[in-house]
Amino acid sequence: MADDSRKAGNLRLGTDIGGTFTDVASFDETTGKLLLGKTLTTPQRLVEGINTGVEKAGATYDKAGLFLHGSTVAINTLLERTGAKTALITTKGFRDIYEIGRVNRPDSYNLFFQKHKPLIERALRFEVNERVVADGSVKTALNEDEIVALGKRFVELGIQAVAILFLHSYRNPAHEARAKEILQKNHPNLFVSASHELSQEYREFERCSTVAANAYIGPRVRNYLSEIDSHLRDEGCRGSFLVVQSTGGLYEADQAKAHCVRMMESGPAAGVIGTRALCAALGMENAIAFDMGGTTAKAGVIHQGEALTTGAALLGGYNTALPIQIAMMDIFEVGTGGGSLARVEEGMLRVGPQSAGASPGPACYGLGGKLPTVTDANLMLGRLGADRFLGGEMKLDTAAAESALAETLGKPLGMTATAAANGILRIATTAMSYAVKAVTTERGLDIGDFALVAYGGAGPLHATAIAKELGIRRVIIPNAPGVFSAFGMLFSDLRYDYVRSWFERLENASFEGIEKVYGELEDQGRQALGSTSINPQEIAIARSADMRYVGQEHAVTVDLPMALFANKDRDGIKKAFDEMHLVRYGTNAPNERAEVVSLRSTLTGIMKKPPQEKITVGKAEPPKEAFTGKRPVFFAETGDYVETPTYARLKLLAGNEIPGPALIEEHASTTVVLPGDKLTVDPFGNLGIAVGAPERIGA
Repeated sequence: MADDSRKAGNLRLGTDIGGTFTDVASFDETTGKLLLGKTLTTPQRLVEGINTGVEKAGATYDKAGLFLHGSTVAINTLLERTGAKTALITTKGFRDIYEIGRVNRPDSYNLFFQKHKPLIERALRFEVNERVVADGSVKTALNEDEIVALGKRFVELGIQAVAILFLHSYRNPAHEARAKEILQKNHPNLFVSASHELSQEYREFERCSTVAANAYIGPRVRNYLSEIDSHLRDEGCRGSFLVVQSTGGLYEADQAKAHCVRMMESGPAAGVIGTRALCAALGMENAIAFDMGGTTAKAGVIHQGEALTTGAALLGGYNTALPIQIAMMDIFEVGTGGGSLARVEEGMLRVGPQSAGASPGPACYGLGGKLPTVTDANLMLGRLGADRFLGGEMKLDTAAAESALAETLGKPLGMTATAAANGILRIATTAMSYAVKAVTTERGLDIGDFALVAYGGAGPLHATAIAKELGIRRVIIPNAPGVFSAFGMLFSDLRYDYVRSWFERLENASFEGIEKVYGELEDQGRQALGSTSINPQEIAIARSADMRYVGQEHAVTVDLPMALFANKDRDGIKKAFDEMHLVRYGTNAPNERAEVVSLRSTLTGIMKKPPQEKITVGKAEPPKEAFTGKRPVFFAETGDYVETPTYARLKLLAGNEIPGPALIEEHASTTVVLPGDKLTVDPFGNLGIAVGAPERIGA
C-alpha cells in the first residue's frame, strides 16, 4: 500500500476476524499505549466488523503505519466448500492422482468409512501432453496449443480458477510457469495457481491437493483482501497492509492474494505467537497455547521457547482430510466453542461442531437464536454475569438460555436445565482436551511439563477444567484474553519459509551441495524481504531438514543450528535427528544410517515489539475495590450452586492471591477459579492458577 510505513503513522493495528467475534488491538509506537476492541463479526460484510472494532479500540485508520490482519475466511471457505468453480490441469496420465490420494483408511473395519472428497470434480480435471522426469530433464515438451485450447474451454464452462500440477515440477518448474503465463495472458480474470509456487517438495498428491486448495479459495480470498485494501485507502490509511501466515509470520497482502493457502490458520497462529512472547517475558520454556472462541477451540505448543511448526497438515480431520503441504503452525482444532450448539441425537446429548455463529448466535444473545449453546450453559450455571458481558455493552437473557436448555435438552433427556447445562460443559471439556493431547502427548511430549495458556473469549471459562482432566498443574490467563490473537499479531515478524526436496544419504552428503541449496533458498528469502514495504531491524535465518532412517517412508523435521554447517559436523546432524526421532516416536536407532529428504530454511525479518509492562504490586489480599460482589455459581465439584465472589480484573494488583471458587471478570472474558484451585496475579498482570487435584469419580 505504501512505500514506507514509518511515514504513514505511529499506530500498529492488529485485526482478527473469527466466526463469532472480530477483535482489534491498537498499539501506539510513540506513547506505548495499547487499546483493545471487540465486536460481533458481520458475516455479510466483514469490513463493517473491523470498522466497529477499530472504533471501540479508539483508533483511526489514517494513523496506522501497519495494518495487520488475520482471518478465518480461507479455512472456512475450504471446510464449508464455498470456493470457486475450479479446474485442474495436470500431466497426461495423472488425471486421477488427486482422487486416488494415499488411500487412507484409519479404521479398517468401518463399513461407513468415506474417502476424502476432492475440491475439483473429475469432469473438471484435464490432461495435457508434457513430461518432466525425476532429475528435472524434459522428456516431452509442453504442448502450448493444448493450454490455449483449454483456456477457451474454461471460459465456456464458467471456470473461475485454475490449478496447475505437472509431474516433478519441484525439480523443473518451466512447464508450469509457461502454462500459467499463457492462461493469464489470454484470460486475465482467471485466478491461476501453479504448484511450484507453493511447494518445491516431492509427493505429487500432496502438491496437487495444495495447489487445488489455493485455486479453490483464491478468488474469494483475493476479493476479500482487495475489499479491505480499498477500504483502508478510502479511510486514509497510508501504512502497510500485512497478513498473518499460518506460521505466525507476516507477508504482504498482495502476496496473500496469490498464495492464499498460506493464511489458512492465520488467526490461531497469531495466538501462538502471543503465547511465545508471554513465555519469553515469564522465562517459561514450555506452554500449550489454548484458544477457545465462539466457534472452535485450537491448541498449539511452545516447546523450549519456540512455537512448533509442521511442513504439512491435514485440514478437516484425518479420515477425510485433504493435505496442505506448506509450513504452518502445528495446531489442532476441534469444533467446540462458546457458540457450539447442543442437541439430543439418538437419546444422547451432543455438543458441536455446528455453531450458532454471530448470527443468530446463542439463545441468550437475544438475536433470534433458539437452540442452547455452551455460552447459554455458562450463563445458566452463573459463570457469566448477564449484565457484565463485554463490560456490560451486551446484556444477556438468562430466561432465554434456561428456556432453550429446558425445552431442547431437559424434556427429551428428563433432566433439569441446570443438569443439562452441566452436561454440556462436561462434554465440551472432554472434546477440547483432545485438541490439547493432539499437540502434546501425540507428538511425544509429556503434558505434565507444560503450562496451559488459555485465551479467546471462552478459554478462561474452561481452562482449569481442561487442565484438571489432563493433569496439567498450572494455568495462565494472559492480559485481555478475549482479544489475545489480535494482540499476538503485534509480536509477529515478517517471515518466509522455503523448502526443497534433496535426497541424499547423510554419510555421503556433500556440505558444498547442501550449502548450495540453502544458499539458493536464502537468496529467495532475502529478495522477498527486500521487496516488502517494511524495513526489519534485522534478518534471522534458521535451517532445518526432513530426515529419516534408511528404509523408512516418512521423515521428521529436525532443527539444525548454523554451527553444524560451519563445522561440517555430520555426527552432530545425526545426533540431532536421533534425538528428535526419540521425542516424536519414543524410539530411535543411533547405529542406523540416516538420509536427508528435504532442506528447509526460514528467513525472519525481525520487527519492533511492544513492551510488556509490569503492574503495580499489592499485598496477598486483593484491594477492596476489586471485589464486585457474589453470585450463585454451579460447580460439578460440589454438585450444587455456591455463593461465589467476583472480582474486577483491572483492579487486581501483582501478588494478589484468590482461592477458588471465584470468578475474575473483565471486558471480553471471565476466568473461572474452581474449588481447590488458587489464583495469583504475576508481575505482568497475568493470572496464574495452581490447579488442585483431579476431581474424584462420582464426586
